[in-house]
Parts: sequence; C-alpha cells; structure tokens
Amino acid sequence: MNPPGSRIDWQHELPEHRRWLTTVLRARGVESGAVEEVLQEVEIAAVRAADRLQDPSKLAPWLYRIAVTCALQHRRRMGRQRRLHERYAREQTGRQFAGEPDPLDWLLADEQGRLVREALSRLPPRDREILLLKYTEDWSYRQIAEQLGTSTSAVEARLHRAREKMRQALARLAPEMVSHEVTKNRTQINAD
Repeated sequence: MNPPGSRIDWQHELPEHRRWLTTVLRARGVESGAVEEVLQEVEIAAVRAADRLQDPSKLAPWLYRIAVTCALQHRRRMGRQRRLHERYAREQTGRQFAGEPDPLDWLLADEQGRLVREALSRLPPRDREILLLKYTEDWSYRQIAEQLGTSTSAVEARLHRAREKMRQALARLAPEMVSHEVTKNRTQINAD
C-alpha cells in the first residue's frame, strides 16, 4: 500500500499553490528577495513529509502550516544573521550598523501606499495574511477558507477583525486620511 502523500502529483500541485503561498510568506515577513528561496524550502519540506499527509484533499491547509513554519524559521535565521552583521559592524567601526533601506520604499512614492504598508506591518501576521489573500489575491471567503482549512464564517470574522485593526492602525498613522475617507464614504452613500 502506498503512503497517503505518494498519491499527490507534486509537479502539478506545487505550482498550483505557489502564488498564494508567496502571499502568505510575504505577510509573514519574508523579504521579497528571499521568497523564492523560502518557497523552495516549503516544497522540499512538503515532499519529504508527504507520508504524514493523511488526507490529500487537505493539501492546501497542510501546505499553509508548512509555509508558516518555514517563514518563522527564515525570520529567525535572518535575525541571527542581522545581529551578527550588526555586531561585526560595531566592532569594526564602533558605531551602529544601519541596514539597507527597503527597495519598495524607493519605488513607492505615493504617501497613501506608504501609510497602508506601515499600517499593515503593525498588524499581527494572521491579520496581515488574510487581508493580503483577500485583497491582493482577490480570493472569495470560500477560497480563503479552503486554503487555510477553516470555515467561511471564521474567515468572515477574521477579515472583519483584521479590517477594524487596519482602520485603527491607519487612524493612528494618519487621522486625516481616515476622517477624509469616512467623509467621502458618507457623501457617496448620501448621493446614492
């Protein structure tokens, strides 16, 4: 008898999940330059642990858990590496090492975009991840629920809470932007 994971056509399945797994990794703090490397780690871990997958219909939630674990491991490695670099720089120059700026900051000149990114970064990873899956991948509640292995009502509740936290984060960063949006939305509702 074949182990459960051996029934999966990995060459077909892994590419099917790459896009949304990339979004999950980015939401979990993996830098854009390292996403491909971490995706490969996810794929290797999935193939190696395929015998632990009891139900092939639950492949997406299983891959999600592997991706979250790989993202955490990557962030730990990067943290250790960054601390090592900082210590070396202090020893060599006697002053604090300044990290390289994020290239996205250079490309993203629009102030609202910067504020949205800043507000997203202040959210917990689970909230960031569900917002990005919904609004960058344009997934339905059902699709998100299937991929994360949860119910649609749980997705609706998580999205509701995540949007509220996002509004609060934006209000702290730029109160004038949030009050402007509220006024604009009220005007639009009254016009309808």
